Amino acid sequence: MAAKKPKQQSSTIALNKRARHEYHISEKFEAGLVLHGWEVKSLRAGKAQIVDSYVLLKDGEAWLIGTLITPLQTVSTHFVSDPTRTRKLLLNSKELGRLLEATQQKGYTCVCTALYWKKHLVKAEICLAQGKQLHDKRDTEKERDWDRQKQRILREHNK
Repeated sequence: MAAKKPKQQSSTIALNKRARHEYHISEKFEAGLVLHGWEVKSLRAGKAQIVDSYVLLKDGEAWLIGTLITPLQTVSTHFVSDPTRTRKLLLNSKELGRLLEATQQKGYTCVCTALYWKKHLVKAEICLAQGKQLHDKRDTEKERDWDRQKQRILREHNK
């Protein structure tokens, strides 16, 4: 008898929905993360938050700041862990140059929008973003509401 394959779980660890609300996303990059062992175990348990995280470019390196990875109870008893430590992002020099060039322009910043698994590695989706003004946020909400209304109308019409 053949062994059953385990169900495929979602590869997404954490999403930053607030970043999509606050910024116009222009360009996306995929970066690796330098993590400790306890952090990987916590990520497997889904204990991560990236709501207030952003990327700092300093000395030709990229650093992820503000990411909260809550340690598991079994790990925190025998290891001193800092849940909000600064983590290094792994990018190639072309990507780092592009990010540095863009963030020096007026209004651009670099934010982390997602953490996810790619095979057995943890990857971060970082984006170049430009801040939205209040009226832009309202327009986005109106568009989203109208799209939902259109879907409802189509559904009712097709019944």
